[in-house]
Amino acid sequence: MTSGVSPARLAELLDSRVFGIVATVQPDGSPQQTVVWVAREGEDVLFMCAIGSRKERNLRRDPRVTVLVTPAEAPHTYAAVHGTATFEPERAEQLREQLVRKYIGKSWAQHIADTPEAGADRRPITAVRISPRKVVGRL
Repeated sequence: MTSGVSPARLAELLDSRVFGIVATVQPDGSPQQTVVWVAREGEDVLFMCAIGSRKERNLRRDPRVTVLVTPAEAPHTYAAVHGTATFEPERAEQLREQLVRKYIGKSWAQHIADTPEAGADRRPITAVRISPRKVVGRL
């Protein structure tokens, strides 16, 4: 279900270097939000997270998730993609490479060579896929 959001505009936004805000549910029911890089495959939204992070633990316990995106040139507009998270650890390295090239413009190897602190967090990562059940907003 989509309300107030053009599917073509959402695809264009997700394909740009827009940041996403991922909201998960904490064990006490409160929200936990994190800024992430996002990719799109069809209608699905993908991002990475570190295994063992609060975000990953929350999603394993309760896979309900929302990803909010808002274009920098029109900050009064937004799209919220509500859905269910699934983990794709086999895609993690490929997704990291894709996202680093999209947002930084170089390979992961070149990025950590140029910016050593970028590779300081050595926790394993996983790709997370959001299959939308509802998209709302104003784009």
